[in-house]
Amino acid sequence: MKKSAVSVVLALAASGVYAKDLQVIRFGVDPTYAPFESKAPDGSLVGFDIDLGNAICSKLQVKCVWVENSFDGIIPALKAKKFDGILSSMSVTEKRQAQIAFSDKISNVLPRLIAKKGSDLQPTVESLQGKRIGLEQGSTQEVYAKAYWAPKGVTITTYQNQDLVYQDLIAGRLDAALQSSVQADLGFLKTAAGADFAFAGPELRDPKTLGVGAGIGLRKEDTELREQINGALADIIKDGTYQKISDKYFTFDVYN
Repeated sequence: MKKSAVSVVLALAASGVYAKDLQVIRFGVDPTYAPFESKAPDGSLVGFDIDLGNAICSKLQVKCVWVENSFDGIIPALKAKKFDGILSSMSVTEKRQAQIAFSDKISNVLPRLIAKKGSDLQPTVESLQGKRIGLEQGSTQEVYAKAYWAPKGVTITTYQNQDLVYQDLIAGRLDAALQSSVQADLGFLKTAAGADFAFAGPELRDPKTLGVGAGIGLRKEDTELREQINGALADIIKDGTYQKISDKYFTFDVYN
């Protein structure tokens, strides 16, 4: 492709207008949430969402470009057109839908509390009063905790990324952490760093704050891009690609 043609494509992407011959999709991601998205030792991005995004791009025959961004600022960055979509374990909630659009569902994983083994903590106000709970900034878990726990005497501490939450949990500066149950299990509890910790209580359900599954975040005006992504997502679910990706990371259903 000639340089001038590439410039046209990039200009279309920057303006939020997509032609049917789209060449590049830029996905914003916060790679601190294994096994959904994280960095391999060589610095490359790996995880379920990364493989899913690459499969969508492959189906659309476009180039996938990944742009790293902290989760708490990822929606403003999308609206500022730093990238074209958010593919970073983002739950679909009413509050977020007021700002951006979403693709069809890509996964549905509920959050769960983790704490030191033997702590007997439960994800209830009565159990957590006076305790220090860590969460990632901008997450649905933060919305839930600040809505239901903080007003009742639970200390909520937010961090720019999930790795920092775990660091303070290990150091004893937190009593517990709230995050995706899958992320907690595979990204922390089953690692050497999480050996002294365990789930504390059941999964949490609250559609108002926690949403109804995760989707790819998109600007509201990019309707054609949304249709293209939804079409590709439907295709990879139908042809078994989605299940192959899921089986690579999970031993259970993360879609329903």
